[in-house]
Amino acid sequence: MVSHSGQVALVTGGAAGIGRTTALAFAAKGIKVVVSDVDVDAGEATVALIIGSGGTATFVRCDVTSDQQVAALIAQVLASYGRLDYAFNNAGIEIEQGRLAEGSEAEYDAIMGVNVKGVWLCMKHQLPVMLAQGSGAIVNTASVAGLVAAPKMSIYCASKHAVIGLTKSAAVEYAKKKIRVNAICPGVIDTDMFRRAYESDPKKAEFAAAMHPVGRIGRAEEVAAAVLYLCSDAAAFVTGVALPVDGGATACRLAPSLMHFWLP
Repeated sequence: MVSHSGQVALVTGGAAGIGRTTALAFAAKGIKVVVSDVDVDAGEATVALIIGSGGTATFVRCDVTSDQQVAALIAQVLASYGRLDYAFNNAGIEIEQGRLAEGSEAEYDAIMGVNVKGVWLCMKHQLPVMLAQGSGAIVNTASVAGLVAAPKMSIYCASKHAVIGLTKSAAVEYAKKKIRVNAICPGVIDTDMFRRAYESDPKKAEFAAAMHPVGRIGRAEEVAAAVLYLCSDAAAFVTGVALPVDGGATACRLAPSLMHFWLP
């Protein structure tokens, strides 16, 4: 059995949903976890759940669009635990309400700031630490929207395509340095964000399930399992991958055409 004693993981966007579930999954393996988010109360609640389950964790507030705050985040990781083995760059937003021509510059800047600049800044500050250690694994949250079209989510779609580009480029640049960089591409996942969407329009749940050939939406635990696999020694020969966790949605030509039925 592989021992994770002394290993450290950083999870951004760790206050809820996929981020919280993945932070808990890391902790369940005996890995020390630094949880980061802009939502202090919810982020600290994630830490409380980890500690309550016998794990070790700390919370650091960070706006990933700020170079200064990301640098301070990584400094705090090192001050708390002395190393960084795994980074799950999961912070992201989606705030669009219509088609491309109906979007605003403010929406564009906000989405690209968190989803693209945020991932870039996190890797920019994580990689030197991992280089100094001689190894590390990074997983970035992209989306099925980074692999196909996403009607009424054009900016978000572009941002997730960019995340995959950053991921693949970093993977090639640092492959010989024993640092692996991959991305996950979730389909529709049962999180608070999704529940709010279908509560406002129950038909969205039906169409969301129809997007996935398996006939249901995904669970956050299933995404977390993919993240932990990509961070594990079992994935030692896996880098530069954008892994769909989507119930077959991107394998089905029908899926993109159904997206507009449930997306805002």
